[in-house]
Amino acid sequence: MKPHYELSGPPDAPVVVLGNSLGTTTALWDRQLPVLHRRFRVLRYDHRGHGGSAAVPGPYRIDDLADDVLELLDALGLARVSYCGVSMGGMVGMWLAGHAPERIERLVLCCTSAGFPTAQPWLDRAAAVRSTGTGSLGSTAVGRWFTPAFRSRSPEVVAAFEAGLSSVDDEGYAGCCEALAAMDLRSVLPVIEAPTAVIAGTSDEATPPECGRLIAAGIPGASFHLVPGAHLANVEAADEVSAILEAHL
Repeated sequence: MKPHYELSGPPDAPVVVLGNSLGTTTALWDRQLPVLHRRFRVLRYDHRGHGGSAAVPGPYRIDDLADDVLELLDALGLARVSYCGVSMGGMVGMWLAGHAPERIERLVLCCTSAGFPTAQPWLDRAAAVRSTGTGSLGSTAVGRWFTPAFRSRSPEVVAAFEAGLSSVDDEGYAGCCEALAAMDLRSVLPVIEAPTAVIAGTSDEATPPECGRLIAAGIPGASFHLVPGAHLANVEAADEVSAILEAHL
């Protein structure tokens, strides 16, 4: 299914696609736009049930979420793009670079993982959201997304992301949780040919720096970058992440 999208920036510039984390929308990338618009046309999109994208009954798989991106690229006539993704968006990026290498020019993977030790926590979260809604995740989620110091100095930013999470469709969120439960991209890493930069947040408890190091070690020639912040490091360490994107892309 073709997702909701926003396309901005110089009309004749190369295109970079930005993929969001679970529970966030295109607003996740607002802080990177001023830098990226200098050289790129930026395509932001929402996962199923997130932002302006419709939800369909789950469960989903990472393949499904990646196919949504390919459908969007086809609809817009974009044969080859660069791709940057945070968390679940990065997992979609790994799938695309491994299974549709002709479509991905360069790749940035931020605060993400190629697999999880066990599926059960994601299945439990899917069941909880179907029972009590995404709004019930608010305080727990922002505790993973941002460090205490950032939450203290930028409460309005944190509140906006918590409100955005509450607006995510329950079935869409649960279906994406099930995609993460079934995901294992470790075998894909060695076949990724796109030049890749991997970014990790020093205080990320959801996908700790070791997850990023393992991805960088598995992708030939990939670079690894450690920045301050928790899971949404591109928000908390916006300048550092933007500089890495600008240099790599």
